[in-house]
Amino acid sequence: MLRRWIMNLRFRDPLTGRALDRVDLLDEDLGQELGTVNGEIALKGLKCGNHTLDTDLYELTMVAGYLVSSKSKQKACFDLYYRQNPDGGGYCVFAGLESVIQYVNSLKIYPDDLDYLRGLGLFSQQAIEELAKGIKFTGSIWAVPEGTVVFPNEPLIRVVGPIAEAQILETTLLAMVGHQTLIATKAARLKTATRGAPVIDFGTRRAHGVEAALYGARAAYIGGCEGTSNVRAGKLFGIPIRGTHAHSWVESFDTEIESFRTFARIFPDHCVLLVDTYEVAEGVNNAIRVAEEMREIGKTLRGIRIDSGDLAYYSKIARSMLDEAGYPEVKILASSDLDEWLIESLRDQGARIDIWCVGTKLMTSYQTPALGVVYKLMAAGHAEEALIPKIKISQNPEKVTNPGVKKIVRFYNPRGFMMGDLLMDLEEPLPSGKPVRAHHPMYDYMKKTYRPPYDAKEIMVPIFLNGKQVYDPPSLQQVRQHAARELESLENETKRFTNPHLYKVSLSDTLHHIKKDLLLRHQENAANGRT
Repeated sequence: MLRRWIMNLRFRDPLTGRALDRVDLLDEDLGQELGTVNGEIALKGLKCGNHTLDTDLYELTMVAGYLVSSKSKQKACFDLYYRQNPDGGGYCVFAGLESVIQYVNSLKIYPDDLDYLRGLGLFSQQAIEELAKGIKFTGSIWAVPEGTVVFPNEPLIRVVGPIAEAQILETTLLAMVGHQTLIATKAARLKTATRGAPVIDFGTRRAHGVEAALYGARAAYIGGCEGTSNVRAGKLFGIPIRGTHAHSWVESFDTEIESFRTFARIFPDHCVLLVDTYEVAEGVNNAIRVAEEMREIGKTLRGIRIDSGDLAYYSKIARSMLDEAGYPEVKILASSDLDEWLIESLRDQGARIDIWCVGTKLMTSYQTPALGVVYKLMAAGHAEEALIPKIKISQNPEKVTNPGVKKIVRFYNPRGFMMGDLLMDLEEPLPSGKPVRAHHPMYDYMKKTYRPPYDAKEIMVPIFLNGKQVYDPPSLQQVRQHAARELESLENETKRFTNPHLYKVSLSDTLHHIKKDLLLRHQENAANGRT
C-alpha cells in the first residue's frame, strides 16, 4: 500500500546534518537581509519552473492508462504543427523553443501533486504507484530553431520516445509554442508594415496575464520589435526597455508646460513628451519650448508621442512644427490601437511617424488570438522495432494527418529565396542536383517538381537525444538575427497582407505512398466492417 505523503518540510545543514525549520537569506556583498525562507516557501521556489501539472486532465489519464497497461513500453512519434496561418497571412515565425527546453528539463511530480491526484478519486492505486515512480523524459526531440520561418502542416517539433513520456508533453508544448509563435509572427508583420521603421511593444497592460506579457515581449523581440515597455522582460532577457509618461502625469500639474519641464528636468537624457493630453498642436508647441530650454543646457529632446486623434494628420503638423523650429532630430512616436493594416494605411497617407508603439493588437494578436497548434501521433512501435506510420482520418481533408517519422527539407533558389518545403521520411537522402517530385498533402492530382539549380537544406535540429539535452540554445540576440535573415529570404509576395502567395509544403514520393496506402487500407477495413 502506497503511503500518503505528509509534507513535513525542513532544511538540512550540509555541514552538521542538523535539521532547520527556516533559514535567513542574505546578500553578503551588501550586508542586506532579504528575508526568511521556510520549507513551504522553498518548495514553491523549486516548483516555480515546474509545469508538469500545467496540463489537461486527459494527458494524465492517458499517461496513467499507458503505464498500467501493456502499452507502457510502446514507443511513439508525435508532431507538433499548426494548420492555418494567423491573420490570413503567408507564414509564421517559430518561437517558444527555449521555454520548451526548460519545461522538459523540469518535469517532475511532487508528493503533494500525488496527494491531489489521489484525492480526485479518478486514478487507481496502481496508477498512483506508477506516477509516484516519477516522470522523466528519456526520448528524443527535434525542432526547427527558434526564429525560423515556418508554414502550416509541417512539424515544428518532433517528439519520439516512450508513449507516456511523449504524451505528457502535449498540452504544455502547445500552450508555449502556440502563444509565442503567434506574437513573434505579429511582430514580424508589424515590422513589414512599417517598412523597417522601429516597432516598440507597449502591450504588457493588455496581455492575458503577466506571464503572457513577459514571454510575449520576448517573442515580439524575436519577431522584430526594437524594444518593450515590460521592465521584467528587460531584466530577464536583456531586451531594450522603452517608455515615456502617461496623460495622468500631465493632468497632475496645473499646466502642460509645467509637466513637460518637470519631466525634462528629471529625465534630461531620455525625454519623450506625450503631446495629446489636451490639444495636439499646443502640446507640440509646448514640447518645442521645452526643447529650446533643454538645448540651452546641452540636452536634447528625444521625441514626442501622439496617442489619439488622426495620426496621419497630426504627425504631419507636428513634423512641420518641429522642423520649422529647428528640431528635425526630434522623433515622432505614435500609439493608439495600431495594427499592421492601420500602419500600412497611415504610411500610404504620408504619416510622418518615426517610431510605432503597438500594444493591444500585438500582445493579444487581436485579430487571431489563438494559433491552431496540434500535437498528433504519427508513428508507433515496440522496443527497438521500426516505428509504424499511423494516420488520423477525418471528413475534413485538412485534418487528415501526414503519417510517418518526418523531416523538413527546404528548397532555396539561386538568389537565396525560399522556394518550398518538402516533408520527407527520416531515412530518405537529402536531394541534390536532380529533379524532385512533390505531392500536395491533400489532393492527389496536384504535384510539382523542384528542378536544379536549387539548394536543399534540412531545417530541423536535435534538441534532446535519449533524454539528454544536446542543443545549446543561442542567445536571444542571435535568435532575433536568425529571424531577420529568415524573413529576408522569404519572397515579398508571401509577406503581403492581402491574398499572400501560398507557400508550398509537400510530401515526398515515399510519404505520399505511405499516406495513400493507409487511406486505402482504412477504406478497405471500413468496407469489410473492420474499423
